[in-house]
Amino acid sequence: MFELVDVSVPPPGPGEVTVEVRASGLNPADAKHIAEGNNPEDFPRPVGYEIAGVVTAIGPGTELASGGGAVGDEVLAFRVRGGWATELTVPARDVFAKPASMSFEQAANLLLAATTASEMLHRTGVSSGETVLVHGASGAVGVMLLQQAALLGARVLGTASPARFDVVRRDGGEPIAYGEGLEQRVRAVAPAGVSVALDCIGTEEALAVSLALVPDRSRMLSIVAPKEQAVANGYQRIWGGVPTSKAYRDSVRAELVELAGAGRLEVTVAATYPLEEALAAAEVLQGKHPGGKLALVP
Repeated sequence: MFELVDVSVPPPGPGEVTVEVRASGLNPADAKHIAEGNNPEDFPRPVGYEIAGVVTAIGPGTELASGGGAVGDEVLAFRVRGGWATELTVPARDVFAKPASMSFEQAANLLLAATTASEMLHRTGVSSGETVLVHGASGAVGVMLLQQAALLGARVLGTASPARFDVVRRDGGEPIAYGEGLEQRVRAVAPAGVSVALDCIGTEEALAVSLALVPDRSRMLSIVAPKEQAVANGYQRIWGGVPTSKAYRDSVRAELVELAGAGRLEVTVAATYPLEEALAAAEVLQGKHPGGKLALVP
């Protein structure tokens, strides 16, 4: 269960920054890491990996990851622990100047999805002119895959329900309805074949269609399928807790913030919730697709 608690926020030491949180991002990983079935010894556990807000204190001799830094600066931070909060002291290496063009709610929802998508494209070596199939293209990571693959010059086919086709088109993809006959529909629009398949939903259909269409299994990648299934079928499975994945995702944060600031990556926020309604927001996150990202606003 969720519980709001009052705690004293420690002042920042060298290499640390205190941020007054204006928005906290919500991600499936938040709900997953506090779900039933986790080790009871891991609780209580702070929730929330990304935030946006205003610097209220900065440790001696400290600069933000983006350089400089002063009280009053608007920032975003990822990856943090306990982002569902009103104030947080975090390592300065994880804090970046917030682009002025982004709202706090957008900035708080940028980097987890964007770094995941970047790693998926990196691990499968997507390049200009290739055709990429994205399963679950209208979800948070899916739309970041569409946008970043388009920047690379790739053609992207994105599976979604017909009600979400507009989202796929908006972010540079060609929508294809999932469900019976998916393989045939993909072959019809891509007779020359598919080079890469990226899975954001983990369904049996996604796996089967990817295996049927992609000649090189090392260019199939999932962020949700069970690890055992990936090993058995010879495709890649990544997640943020693996040291190599964490290192890569950390390395591309500054570049992704810059792209967002230039308007080349966009975050759509569907709804905001008061921090006190975090449980309700988490339930929406786990239910029907909300139509964009969700944010908690203290």
